[in-house]
Amino acid sequence: MSSSRPSDHIDSKAPDPSIVQPKLGPIGYARYFWRQLTSMRTALFLLLLLAFASIPGSLVAQRSSDPNGVIAFKAANPDTFPILDKLQVFDTYTSVWFSSIYLLLFISLIGCIIPRTKHHLAALRARPPKTPARLDRLAGFTERGSDVAAADLLARGRALLRRQGYRTEVFADSVSAERGYLRETGNLVFHAALVGVLVTVGIGGGFGYSGQRVVVEGQKFVNVLGDYDSFNPGRFFNADDLDAYRIELDEFDAVYELENQNAIGQAVDYSAHVTTTTPGEDDKTAEIKVNEPLSIGNTDVFLLGNGYAPTLTVRDPEGKVVWTDSVPFLPQDANLTSLGVIKVPDGLDEQVGMIAFFYPTTAELSSGALTSRFPGLLNPLLTLRVYTGDLGLDDGVGRSVYELDPAGLTPIAGQDAEVPALELTPGETVDIPGGLGTIELSEVKRFASFDVHHDPSQVWVLVFAILIFGGLLTGLFIPRRRVWIKVVENADGTRTVQYAGLARGDDPRLDEAVASLAESHVPDAGIKV
Repeated sequence: MSSSRPSDHIDSKAPDPSIVQPKLGPIGYARYFWRQLTSMRTALFLLLLLAFASIPGSLVAQRSSDPNGVIAFKAANPDTFPILDKLQVFDTYTSVWFSSIYLLLFISLIGCIIPRTKHHLAALRARPPKTPARLDRLAGFTERGSDVAAADLLARGRALLRRQGYRTEVFADSVSAERGYLRETGNLVFHAALVGVLVTVGIGGGFGYSGQRVVVEGQKFVNVLGDYDSFNPGRFFNADDLDAYRIELDEFDAVYELENQNAIGQAVDYSAHVTTTTPGEDDKTAEIKVNEPLSIGNTDVFLLGNGYAPTLTVRDPEGKVVWTDSVPFLPQDANLTSLGVIKVPDGLDEQVGMIAFFYPTTAELSSGALTSRFPGLLNPLLTLRVYTGDLGLDDGVGRSVYELDPAGLTPIAGQDAEVPALELTPGETVDIPGGLGTIELSEVKRFASFDVHHDPSQVWVLVFAILIFGGLLTGLFIPRRRVWIKVVENADGTRTVQYAGLARGDDPRLDEAVASLAESHVPDAGIKV
């Protein structure tokens, strides 16, 4: 079989050793890397990667918004927690890997936008291109005959195109028109608004803050730094920026499903009834619900969680109160079986620690273990495992109020003790083993977990989000197209008018647009060719 290539084709010759691939060098590689980073393909990939990187922040509790959830996850998954914590999963949005993607996307978008903006500005100032010599090779080509003067046909065509939003240029025998510049404008607005969102979120994170506070019914929360359970300030936060106000939790209502047998006990509605106090104003009552935050000062107060807070009182053998408090218990399941810790460091002969379980609607399993069958207070019961010994509160090391390590402590009631776990119902008092005193469960209150959030970038994020949506719609639905009208003089003194178009991208209606232009310019009454 003979070769289809000529004998002197480059592939038919032996390679010339003098022809070598030029070496890029450090500057060349840097330029290559920069071009790859600032390509639109890379920007879209990084945007998709950022969306995937944010998934852990939605699936796992975050320290910035739900520190109690992190504590609960640690208690339920002691083996997995250290690994995830080392990977910064509980601090997803401030982690090294998330921040790296964020910054690369920021740089990539800016590198894309600047050269495209320059090119687009030049295109906006440029005139439509010259009419091609062979319109019959283009989309939607059609011809019509006319005996109208060429100058009149061109003038009429230009006026018609201008009414349709085209920018026109008249040549000797043709009209060149182009429209759809808003398509590229929309694309640039879309990408510039993405940069705007990144910038405003970054600035908002620097000047904003979020704090969490657990408030029991009847208790107050004052918006000062020392009254937060946890606080996450931005880089540029100043404590003087906190607005002065106070929130008191008057009552917490929870409504549970009672009629649907397949959903008994599921939460239907949560409402935190609060009274707010602001300097110079009268007290106001308000409701905070899930997805219905309270706006006060320059903050939004969100309802994050809720649970039970049994009110306990510990007395010494003489009946003197040595400790009393309403202790928030951490819910362990959907029926609000809850876990709490009580620490009594002073007032008794020994330091006493208790691990408590609260069951709103107590039921006994076949194994003999207790559980809760319903989240409402239908048959409440509190059980206590009691330990004595050094609670570690005087060694200068911070301890979580939700944790008690029984290692090194002596059990005196409950597991590994001679006395079974103490059991109390509301209004009941029992003796602490060893003659240490008594403990009373006087009542069971509800608590609400509030997230106080200040974000100065919210309005700007909304503005840029609207621009993103508008730019996306503009880029998707406005076609970029060119059309031409050309008048050809025939030998018999008549004229043939040619029409054609060219799409810049996908434009399925281009043929229809050209046909409509021809019909409007030279109707059927004219001479068709």
